[in-house]
Amino acid sequence: MTRAPRLRGLLALAVIALSLFISFTMPVRLGLDLRGGTQIVLETRPGEGDSAAEATDRTLEVLRDRIDALGVAEPSLSRSGTDRIVVELPGVQDPTQAADVLGRTAQLTFHEVLGTASAKAGADGPRVLEDETGQPLRLAASSLTGGDVEEAAARFDQQGGAGWHVTLDFKGGGDGWARLTGEAACHPAGDASRRVAIVLDDKVISSPQVDPSVRCGTGIGGGATQITGSFSAEEAKELALLINGGALPVPVETVEQRTVGPTLGAEAITASAWAAVVGTALTGVFIIAVYRLLGALAVVALACYGLISYAALVALGATLTLPGLAGFVLAIGMAVDANVLVFERAREEYAARSRPSPRSSLAAGFKGAFSAIADSNITTLIAAGLLFFLASGPVRGFGVTLGIGVLASMFSALVVTRVLADAVVNRPWLRRRPRLSGIAHTGGVRDRLARREPRLMRRPRRWLALSAAALTLAASGIAVRGLDFGVEFTGGRLIEYGTSSPVDPDRARAALADAGFPGAVVQSSGDQRISVRTDRLTNAEASAVTEAVGAVGGGADKLRDETIGPSLGKELRRGALIALAVALGAQLLYLSVRFRWLFGTAAVAALAHDVVILVGIFAWLGKPIDGVFLAALLTVIGYSVNDSVVVFDRVRDMVRRGPKAPFATLANRALLQTLPRTVNTGMGAAFILTALAVFGGDSLTDFALALLIGVAVGTYSSMFTATPLAVELHRRG
Repeated sequence: MTRAPRLRGLLALAVIALSLFISFTMPVRLGLDLRGGTQIVLETRPGEGDSAAEATDRTLEVLRDRIDALGVAEPSLSRSGTDRIVVELPGVQDPTQAADVLGRTAQLTFHEVLGTASAKAGADGPRVLEDETGQPLRLAASSLTGGDVEEAAARFDQQGGAGWHVTLDFKGGGDGWARLTGEAACHPAGDASRRVAIVLDDKVISSPQVDPSVRCGTGIGGGATQITGSFSAEEAKELALLINGGALPVPVETVEQRTVGPTLGAEAITASAWAAVVGTALTGVFIIAVYRLLGALAVVALACYGLISYAALVALGATLTLPGLAGFVLAIGMAVDANVLVFERAREEYAARSRPSPRSSLAAGFKGAFSAIADSNITTLIAAGLLFFLASGPVRGFGVTLGIGVLASMFSALVVTRVLADAVVNRPWLRRRPRLSGIAHTGGVRDRLARREPRLMRRPRRWLALSAAALTLAASGIAVRGLDFGVEFTGGRLIEYGTSSPVDPDRARAALADAGFPGAVVQSSGDQRISVRTDRLTNAEASAVTEAVGAVGGGADKLRDETIGPSLGKELRRGALIALAVALGAQLLYLSVRFRWLFGTAAVAALAHDVVILVGIFAWLGKPIDGVFLAALLTVIGYSVNDSVVVFDRVRDMVRRGPKAPFATLANRALLQTLPRTVNTGMGAAFILTALAVFGGDSLTDFALALLIGVAVGTYSSMFTATPLAVELHRRG
């Protein structure tokens, strides 16, 4: 064994061993739908003249930032009534601390110190607050607020021994901070007026003296300072979190805090697990049937991919929800793509060589497929990274899952699969029976295409006309039927009941589905308390809900009945759209650099085609556009770009080999050569999605349906929208 295979083997072994260790020693964090969590109800206290609803909505957006900073993934926040906010936090270790952080107003201000004062002073003059030692200080009006801070961070001073402190970087170069400290520096050293007071929620948390080296009127430049004060690590991190999250526009009070059950029942979770097992098994059987021994090795590599992805998610503290788990299972099916690319390339190399061998053909297959694998995955990583940095909430969580999946997929295909293949492909028994390898023949699909060699790109405008017709039909569905936005986008109604006897949430869900409310979200909060969250209800519908709950609970008394706002708020939706737009622009730029501008334009146009058609079909079917659909849509976007990049990589290769041939001819040939890969990858994903749709229960039916539509449309568009569009753009360029 040469050095490179040995290093690959050691690397694969080390990563798999580490993944096993993490998986067995670290607990996984489950979301509200699978595990439940802590529910905190906050009540806003707007001042006179303030609209309660508007103040509550503004407070809601600040709380989203704070929760993101707390490290809680996949939280649920919604306005309840006009002045209450319901916060549900999955897997929170210390709900009391979380409630304290969320309820803090965090009004941060910076003041010039006018001097000391008696304890009774301040009624007829400047504001008086006690400093850290209890000495009353007279303070001028605030010169800066927390809104002037660019970023706060908790730091530990190892060299100076000062312990934990919080560093502040001011906006605009810190001109305001320089003016404030410059005025304080005009007073003599040791004078109280040479101090600057930093006040949080009417409490002086730090009042440092300006250093004697700072000159009067000049101040401290650089736009940075520190807040010290004998902080513990938790206190410093909490203070930085509050400053970064921003001040609440109005005071809030925690009025309720309790544990709630999962929004999905045990039956739904069990059904989804069985769907994952069945779908993954069918995909494995299909890959083995097509690629034989190498297919079996690829299945082992895919199992390693699942292990590595899971361990990475656990190590990063990601929260797993049911749609996230379904997307994770789907990613296993889509991770087949990199293996299929390698194997199909290896088949081409085997057929083209005068004295072929499985080993040399496989090595050439890895080399030939590398650019397509790299480009398709890098475009997806760009999108994942931008979704993580620019979006928030579930969209940001999707970016994390997507990025981990892409990296694990590349590792499993390029390292694990190759290590396993290198270990067996040169065995004497395999050399005597080369067809067992799975690459010593071209395959039925490729053989039929080679015999007929259809000229698919002879009239590209016909394909574009068909795509335009599909777009028109989908858009008309959006215009005619409209979009049925779910509770996450529109808000709805929250009714909480006290029942005479304990209620099994699964029975309540079934009763509500029978009563005509299959989308109702049911949560338990104690043995004899249950909440139901639905779309907007008429009074008659609300009575039907009460009757259904009462039938399974031996009677039901309403404890709360309020209108709730959307949990996917306006700021979150706007951030997601901005992140998606920037991600598409970055992908277009990357593809234009790696390929040509016409390829990038065609790929992004095909992506837009897929999105509109998927949304349009859901509009015609009357299916809800909710958080689950959003996860499916983001998955389809990644799949669509990958498919187009694989085709364009082969077009680029064909152009390099025969630059004088007509572009349409080369594009047609490239399309035919990648078609076996497209069919096999699509089949692998279809097996898992069909299993999710059939066995996954109501909770995953729409999710699987959206992805099945997306995979079908994405497969079509990569061949018959992106490629014909590239041909037409080339003719006009």
